[in-house]
Amino acid sequence: MPEGNQIHRFAEEHAAVFAGKRVHVDSPNGGFADAEVLDGHKLIRVDAIGKHLGYRFGRDLILHVHLGMYGDFKQGKMPLPPVKGALRLRIYTKSDWMELRGGTDTSIFTDEKWQLLRDRLGPDPLIPGSDPKPAFEKIAKRNTSIGALLMDQSVFAGIGNIYRAELLFRARIHPLRPGKDVNLASLKSIWKDAQTLMSAGVKDTRYVTTSAKDRPHPRGPVREEEERYVYRRHGKPCFICGTKIERAELATRTVYWCPNCQKK
Repeated sequence: MPEGNQIHRFAEEHAAVFAGKRVHVDSPNGGFADAEVLDGHKLIRVDAIGKHLGYRFGRDLILHVHLGMYGDFKQGKMPLPPVKGALRLRIYTKSDWMELRGGTDTSIFTDEKWQLLRDRLGPDPLIPGSDPKPAFEKIAKRNTSIGALLMDQSVFAGIGNIYRAELLFRARIHPLRPGKDVNLASLKSIWKDAQTLMSAGVKDTRYVTTSAKDRPHPRGPVREEEERYVYRRHGKPCFICGTKIERAELATRTVYWCPNCQKK
């Protein structure tokens, strides 16, 4: 599933090309029945919060997109490519096009519905001025594991499986530790780290979370196998202590950690 950094990157890319222009909107395979409602309207801006995109065409006219596990965009210059596969949505002008395949939701939201969505989501590390205090307060009251809470979009919006694993390793916190047992200083550190890592992830399509000093090859470009500390590195030695990385199922997803660096 795309995490918040990818969603914010899509928002920036699509706004740069289409915002301020009248666009054509269609759904070649009928996956978005209301495409004709938006066709010919000017796209005002593209908003991103957590894992949700909002293409604002006017008052009470917002195209909501949630990519889910397998949704993805492609973008290019005209002419339009041939229609292939499960092409849910196209937005295009005389010079550019964007295609959406898959996705959990593609629907028109009113302003009220968009606000209700925002209200039920936690603070987004990528939105300037987001206040993390409500999230800290929720976590402090919960016996639920911190690993599950970080994936709860009502706690923090946009953090997914990769960042969940990497943020907890960098904070040296075991993913199964109860939220109420994570001190405030650690939560503040996780929040600031999320802002830094995810902001870098908006610019870089890779998820690089390791520091150069911790990599087996600290000089030169980051090697693919050294981009992350624990995510999908189960059975391999920790870059810090050499202990084998472990994994387990948590909240329907696989979580990874170093049993030595991240003690319960």
